[in-house]
Amino acid sequence: MGGNGGSGTNADKRPNELLGSWFVRSGWSKGELARQVNRRARQLGANHISTDTSRVRRWLDGENPREPIPRLLSELFSERFGCVVSIEDLGLRTAHQSPSVAGIDLPWTGPQTVALISEYSRSDLMLARRGFLGASLALSAGPSLIEPMQRWLVPSPAAPREEPEPAGSGRRGRLSRPELDLLEATTVMFRKWDAQCGGGLRRKAVVGQLHEVTDLLQEPQSDATARRLFKVAAELAELAGWMSYDVGLQPTAQKYFVLALHAAKEAGDKPLGSYILSSMSRQMIHLGRPDDALELIHLAQYGSRDCASPRTQAMLYAMEARAYANMGQPGKCQRAVRMAEATFSDADDFDEPEPDWIRFFSEAELHAENSHSYRDLAYVAGRSPSYASLAQPLMQKAVDGFAEDSEHQRSYALNLIGMATVHLLQREPEQSAVLARQAMDIARKVRSERVNTRIRKTVDTALRDFGDLADVVELTDHLATHLPETAEAG
Repeated sequence: MGGNGGSGTNADKRPNELLGSWFVRSGWSKGELARQVNRRARQLGANHISTDTSRVRRWLDGENPREPIPRLLSELFSERFGCVVSIEDLGLRTAHQSPSVAGIDLPWTGPQTVALISEYSRSDLMLARRGFLGASLALSAGPSLIEPMQRWLVPSPAAPREEPEPAGSGRRGRLSRPELDLLEATTVMFRKWDAQCGGGLRRKAVVGQLHEVTDLLQEPQSDATARRLFKVAAELAELAGWMSYDVGLQPTAQKYFVLALHAAKEAGDKPLGSYILSSMSRQMIHLGRPDDALELIHLAQYGSRDCASPRTQAMLYAMEARAYANMGQPGKCQRAVRMAEATFSDADDFDEPEPDWIRFFSEAELHAENSHSYRDLAYVAGRSPSYASLAQPLMQKAVDGFAEDSEHQRSYALNLIGMATVHLLQREPEQSAVLARQAMDIARKVRSERVNTRIRKTVDTALRDFGDLADVVELTDHLATHLPETAEAG
């Protein structure tokens, strides 16, 4: 039974209506789904899996398959529909696994956080190709995502001291201050490379650096040094997650974000934790789960309410607006947009130096987020021209701002695509085609599957709505010739 993904029990079998619904909407035949499962299993090294049409029929009739079949089905349907389709959404059960093997409900302790980051980054370096880090990896959503993240708000039993250990204490770390400074500077450099070149170019280098930092955290260090190392680990894990998200490795990205949040908690850095939660929120919006995105943003806002800078607070308000837009709540979206703008106006008056991770949130980025909120509202409201007209001037400001910013080429491309979609909403396909071609020129230099995917979706929309227009036909030909099919996860 195990070789073909069968169940240990057939008691009280009833047709699995949830799985049946997803299956019918997928357009797959039973034979095609079986082939997809077998191919995915081989990629994972699970060569004992050999599924056929009759087995798929038995799943639809209510048989619960053994692991790793439920997770394989979750991944396949998620990719098919472009949103998270959890194991529970498919009406399937999965065997309980320890947190170190699967899932995101991890122990909130320093030593276990270090061990988990070390284990996961090592596996990534050894096995990573399109995100297959073993059969245990799957996306979490809904309560299985939100409830573990709420533990970020629970105070740690004892925070490390900030002051250095006195001489002769026996706990002097092997790292000097210049070495720590260099580690932090390297993280800044990696972040700059990502903004310039996309997530596909240096992802493995970031993961390797993260693994090295966990080695240092397993050595005796002073409390002050350990605190700084946890902060470096959190920033690197977030960046590894962000790069994974950028090249389409969604389960991998989510796992790194969760590990980053644990490290930020050990570092005692609440603003950094709120930033990590905002990255998780952005991923949930991308995956069609705006309700989860909103929960994550509210966790971020509450957890950093007394310590986040105006710039960080403005970024969180902008992400809150994105979530509300995708939930189809225009009043709350517009209120969050106004809060983002008002809070950002205080950013330049903030006296304290801000961390490098929030410096990306410039005025151009503020305009970009808010314009995308209005653009998303327009789509949710059935291509509303009024929301498209609100998006247009803000998107233009974002495009103009990034055109002069050589360090954020991916953002420039994304906003050119955003402006192209606004022109499509306003039924101006010629202008849309011009901007999409400009975005393609940048996409060829930026290794970002996220950019490539958005361009393809925009061109598909133009072809569907204006397929008889010469400019759109030429744009489609240009896409087929010049845009790479996929961004390698380097």
